[in-house]
Amino acid sequence: MIIKSDDLTGPEVISLIGEHLHGMTLHSPPESIHALDLEKLKRPEISFWTVWEGDQLMGCGALKELDPQHGELKSMRTVSAHLRKGVARAVLQYIISEARRRGYTRLSLETGSMEAFLPARKLYETFGFHYCPPFDDYVEDSNSVFMTKEL
Repeated sequence: MIIKSDDLTGPEVISLIGEHLHGMTLHSPPESIHALDLEKLKRPEISFWTVWEGDQLMGCGALKELDPQHGELKSMRTVSAHLRKGVARAVLQYIISEARRRGYTRLSLETGSMEAFLPARKLYETFGFHYCPPFDDYVEDSNSVFMTKEL
């Protein structure tokens, strides 16, 4: 697996982000979807990476700078054909390392509270994330859970 910075212009990446956004609509009401579209992922405060094996896209993840000490994990997604191969674990470890390299003292995330998001929550827990109140511009929402990790 190779993780590399991505400009979000390749057809495989565009398709994966589309799949990610569609997946959110299957499990969350519109007002509780906080996934970013392609244009929002291209904002300067966001770094985006893809995971590849040869010419096969395996997954992606992003890091949004909230302030000089606090980052937010965004757009974690594994291509369906590559589930349970360690893709999410690899990209999460990469993003945590990048957050530390940048000098962040905290990394936070929002994810769904529904059963479909349980595997993601369990993964975050194994990396030391714990549940917390809403952060940044988020508000309390029964369809969302918020997690953070001190770095």
